[in-house]
Order: sequence, then structure tokens, then C-alpha cells
Amino acid sequence: MAVEMFDEIPGVNMRDLRLNGFKVHELPATADIPVSRGRRDYYKMGLVTGDMTIGYGGRLLELKDSVLFFVNPNVPRYVVRRSADTTGYACIFTETFIKRTEILKESPLFQAGDSPLIRLNAEQVVFMTGIFRKMLTVYNGDYAHKGDLVRNCIELIIHEALRIQPSQHASPVINAATRITHLFMDLLERQFPIERSSDPLLLRTAQDFAEGLSVHVNYLNRSVKEVTGKPTSVHIAERVVAEAKDLLQHTDWSVADIAYALGFDYPTYFNNYFKRVTGSVPRSFRKV
Repeated sequence: MAVEMFDEIPGVNMRDLRLNGFKVHELPATADIPVSRGRRDYYKMGLVTGDMTIGYGGRLLELKDSVLFFVNPNVPRYVVRRSADTTGYACIFTETFIKRTEILKESPLFQAGDSPLIRLNAEQVVFMTGIFRKMLTVYNGDYAHKGDLVRNCIELIIHEALRIQPSQHASPVINAATRITHLFMDLLERQFPIERSSDPLLLRTAQDFAEGLSVHVNYLNRSVKEVTGKPTSVHIAERVVAEAKDLLQHTDWSVADIAYALGFDYPTYFNNYFKRVTGSVPRSFRKV
């Protein structure tokens, strides 16, 4: 199956999105949308009720109720719908549309480490539905300051989401080790998804990341192990292998192309690396 690169979205005028920096729309209840994965150059948040599996940052999340969802453009994801009864709303926006960009960069809702889904009870669904309907009405209207109003609604949804479900990874004190670990995790995640086999992965080792963050590799390793309980090399290996599995399952690239895209000079090196981490050879994950 070829990679769907998210260049177009059903029901969304992409030219309008690029021109204005934001778009509000009702989600199409289409069951035959193909499995897709990739990265866009914008953020997305929405309210959805449906039955689907969401792959996000190497994890699989099952959705069978009403949730708020938040999508970071740098985190690889794909969606498999299992029902035609999907309903909801979505707001898509570029980083430059949000004038207070720290609300995106610092909010745990858009970080790879936290779940992008926040489950809602019936009362919360009614409240959030009202906000999204208001945004949709304003977006389709001729109010001169619609961008400002939508921007305020986005911030309200973000704050309400954090009130409903505080970050599982939030910490009242951000020390130096935590800060460098967050920077490492962000730098690691920003390399994915791999979209072209001709653009190989550049950062593959702890030393590579230490140089990119301008710190000594021993300090990086010590900080990451202290904060996460796992060595830097393990985080890198898990993320590289997660991307390899996605490419094996959702593209028609050869194993050699995938190996090169992930920074391996020879397919044999990739095969040995993959088997050491997973216990299986890459071809065993290829869909027949």
C-alpha cells in the first residue's frame, strides 16, 4: 500500500487553508477513507465520535466514544475507520495563525509523549460541541474579525482540555535534566515521519543528538536515563524501529530503500539492527 501524504483532505479547500491560516469544518462520515500516514505543515484539533484505530507517534489508540483530539504536525500518525457513523468537527491551523505560539510548543496536548485523545462525558461533549459549532458558524460567516474569534476559541478548547485531563507527564518543576530530555525527545520526533527514501535520517546515535543539542554525550545520556528510566540509545532504537514497521506495512518501498531512508548504509546492517531490537526480520512485518 502506498503512503498517503495528506496533501488533500476530503471536504477541505486546501488553498483556502494556506491563504487564511485556519479552517473549520464538519468531519465527513466516510468509512472508506484509506489507511494513511504522514505529516502536514499545520496543527489540528477536533471533536469526534466514532469507531477507529489511530496510530500516533508509534502507539496504537482505540477510539470508540467521544473525544477531543490534538495533532502535532511533527508526529507521524494514521487513521483506520471502522464505522460510517463518525461525526464531529475539526479546526486546522498553521503555527503562524496562533500569535501566542508558546501555547502550542509548551502545551502537553501537542507533545509526542502525551496521548492526543481526551475522552469526554456527556456534559463535556455538549459544551465542546457548542464551541465548535460557534467556530463553524463564524468561519462560514462574514464577520470581519473571524480569525481573532476562532483563535480565542482554540485557546479556550486547549485550556478546557487541560482542565479536564491534566498532562500525564506534567511536572511542577522543570530541572536541567528534564529540559534537555524534552529537547532530545522533540528533536528525535521531529525527524519523522520519513517521507522520501532519498532523504536519509541524519541523527542516529546519542552522539549525533548531543552535538545537535550542544551538550556532552555523557550529560545527555545521564539526563535521559534519569528522567525516563531508559538509555538514549533505547529511545532512538525504539523510534527508528517503529518508523521501520510503519514503512514496511504502509508503503511499497523495498527493504533496501527503507534501510537507506533510516540511515543505514547497507540493508544487512538494517536487518541485523531490526532483528536485534524486535527479534524478527523486517520482511516478517511486510503485509502480503
